[in-house]
Amino acid sequence: MKEKSISLSVLVENTVTQEELRAEHGLSVLIETPYGQILWDTGQSPLFIENARKMGIQIENISCIALSHGHYDHTGGLSAILVLNPRIKVYGHPDIFVQRFTRNRSSVQSVRPIGSPIVKEIVQLKCQSLELNRQPSEIVPGVFLTGEIPRIIEYEDTGGDFFLDIACTKNDPIIDDQALYIESSQGIVVLLGCAHSGVVNTLNHVSKLTRQEKIFAVLGGTHLFGASKERLDATAEAFSRYDVQVIGPCHCTGLKAITYLKSQFPERVVECSTGSHYTF
Repeated sequence: MKEKSISLSVLVENTVTQEELRAEHGLSVLIETPYGQILWDTGQSPLFIENARKMGIQIENISCIALSHGHYDHTGGLSAILVLNPRIKVYGHPDIFVQRFTRNRSSVQSVRPIGSPIVKEIVQLKCQSLELNRQPSEIVPGVFLTGEIPRIIEYEDTGGDFFLDIACTKNDPIIDDQALYIESSQGIVVLLGCAHSGVVNTLNHVSKLTRQEKIFAVLGGTHLFGASKERLDATAEAFSRYDVQVIGPCHCTGLKAITYLKSQFPERVVECSTGSHYTF
């Protein structure tokens, strides 16, 4: 794997720059390797399939799906791809199918479900295999899931208005949050879903797993949209410490955080929107 190239194509994200494609709040990325094609998340609807067709990608050729966590904007398109490709394998954490809710703080408080719209039993029936693991695991040669990510860094706010019950009395730690990392000839490439465990916690965990002091690329949602200046500074310091050469913040990162990262790494931050393509 280290001697062979891999490519990443963003099938759906919150933004789009190509006229023929459409965007939605969510994330889905196709990873193409010499050992198979992996889908990282499925957005919130079948839109990623429509975009993939327009990009010349055959959904039927994807060998497996890796899910970052169980929120609707990362699992919403799962049922649609299982219809088109029942031979596919699905990987994730045991908690990705638990019920989840968020509370909207406004003049009139409201609660809405934000968990996976498809249940575990249906996925098991419609795919070739469903593998749920809390530990790091290799999906295809050179492509790994991190498993649960230790939350050690104090300044990383991994909370929010996330709950496991409709009454909003049980906080949801989103313990199923994980990242995916790839061994490439240029170095380690990290794909984030939402980084609910914290970006720095995630990079520290990947560094420990790979025994690498440098990480070549970090792409995906960073959940920094409400981050303080202090947290942004500390995150930038971590990117510098790991000498990250390609930074593609998107989805739940927020415009303020993306603008900040561009100011700190003007030559390293790349566009990560629907239709973006990278080769490593």
